[in-house]
Amino acid sequence: MRISETGTELKAAAYAGTYVVVLAWDTLNGKPPTQKDLLGYAIERTELDTAGEEVERYWMRGIKRFKNKDKGLPPGTPVSTAEHPIQSFLWADYTAKAGVCYRYRIVPVHGIVKNPKLDDAAAVTLDVTTEKESDQPLDPQAANIRHDIFFNRGVIGSQAYAREFGNREPDPDNPRSEEMRWLSRGLFEALVRFIGLAGDGMALRAALYEFHYQPIANAFAKAIEAGADVKIVYDAESDYKTENEATIHAAGLDENHAVIPRTVSEGIRHNKFIILLKGNKPIAVWTGSTNISPGGIFGHSNVGHIVWDETIAAQYLKYWERLAQNLTPTKLRNPNRQATPTPSGKPPGNSVTPLFSPRDDKDSTETIQWYADRLADAKEVSCMTFAFNIDEVFQQVLSQENDVLRYVVKDDPLGSEESLGHDRDVIFAAGAYLGAGALANFLRERSNPLNRNRYIHNKFMLVDPLSDDPLVITGSANFSKPSQRINDENMLVIRGNTRVADIYFGEFMRVFDHHYARYVVRLISDEGRSDPDAGYLKEKATDWVPAHFNPESYKSKRRRYFVSPKK
Repeated sequence: MRISETGTELKAAAYAGTYVVVLAWDTLNGKPPTQKDLLGYAIERTELDTAGEEVERYWMRGIKRFKNKDKGLPPGTPVSTAEHPIQSFLWADYTAKAGVCYRYRIVPVHGIVKNPKLDDAAAVTLDVTTEKESDQPLDPQAANIRHDIFFNRGVIGSQAYAREFGNREPDPDNPRSEEMRWLSRGLFEALVRFIGLAGDGMALRAALYEFHYQPIANAFAKAIEAGADVKIVYDAESDYKTENEATIHAAGLDENHAVIPRTVSEGIRHNKFIILLKGNKPIAVWTGSTNISPGGIFGHSNVGHIVWDETIAAQYLKYWERLAQNLTPTKLRNPNRQATPTPSGKPPGNSVTPLFSPRDDKDSTETIQWYADRLADAKEVSCMTFAFNIDEVFQQVLSQENDVLRYVVKDDPLGSEESLGHDRDVIFAAGAYLGAGALANFLRERSNPLNRNRYIHNKFMLVDPLSDDPLVITGSANFSKPSQRINDENMLVIRGNTRVADIYFGEFMRVFDHHYARYVVRLISDEGRSDPDAGYLKEKATDWVPAHFNPESYKSKRRRYFVSPKK
């Protein structure tokens, strides 16, 4: 859900996903505030019940604070934004709950550090309801395709985890523990629920790469016990073969003849999807970036995306049947292209388009170039995740000099052959966490013990997500040439669905902002520099306001684009 409001001095917009609400604001005339004593902005949140009555109200809290105020607080202690205001025109609430109505009040704070004054008369108020993880009730007659979307937290190296759990080692064998439930944030539970929908007269068809998390294998076994017909194509060629088959055997899936080994050696068998059938009719598909492993579900950032649509589910079933024949990439390419042809330009409005791999010939760049062309379509904002290398076709788009804000988050820093050019509107972040003493007033964070790929595993692209015609591309493929030429992959291209875009945008900004600050700290440290005041707020408006109104700064475009996006 998105909403905009105008007050006496400010205009603001809110974009609500499931567990994230992004707030952006600007002055009415788009010019710098004239008050020289502007310390920042406080944000008050009121939770409302279904009747619109107040449940609770309080000032939102942050970590950054004034250096010479509230001394003696332990590192990592959240402080009220009414006393230590936000020095930006963008802020996000990462503590929101799904399907809840919130009232946010953005209030200018003036005065001096020791005696801040709230300018209530200049405040702007927004009422917004977060999206439910599950879309509208399932209705076969409904015209719209239903999407249920689940993101894990994917940030074990965080202030929240350090504060909540003291950086304790998570126990992957106990998914019900407090640490693992916090890391899952509903992803594990949603996956178990989806598998559990299959009982007598139902069926499941799955294609899985990493399949070595025992509780999920056991969930498939329970579905069989309930009478479901279960068949799983699994990777039996890579380094995961031994782990996969040990997990399969422990759950008794081999004894039940529920598994089909995929043994072709070319490429990787990289899918992570599950089709739900009622009788012989496919009705839904679970897909996304989440491997069936402790790291996939709980460790690095991932999404599980359910599409409730018989036509799309049927396309996935035909694809699964091809995979179950253990065909080589050579034999899969033409059927995959014919079943899911690459659109000519943008896909139709208000559509969901699957794309199955392998699909491109060995020397072809057709599909990866199509993705890059869609990225180039962005008029104001684009967002992209990379778990591994950034292909040159995306480097070319991202290196173009223009006024489009291009956000990129990658698991690791840019390599020697990766360049994003010099346009200041390209904002890059690599995965990182804070070590001891890395930032004033911040707790030490811990590394991720659950993954080799430690931070970013999502594979999605957003093109003008704040517009009325957003494009969301998501799935299993790493936006690489091998992903289109030789790998088993599936992607969804979703155009025109603002609900889906709002959920993905909120989650992207959550993960990007988390790693951006840590990445900058790491860059400064690697250069042998330090800034002892980096963890503190500025005491003068002149030290933080100008950057947000400097035409050469991405912060200026962000302020304008986020509050008043092109329709």
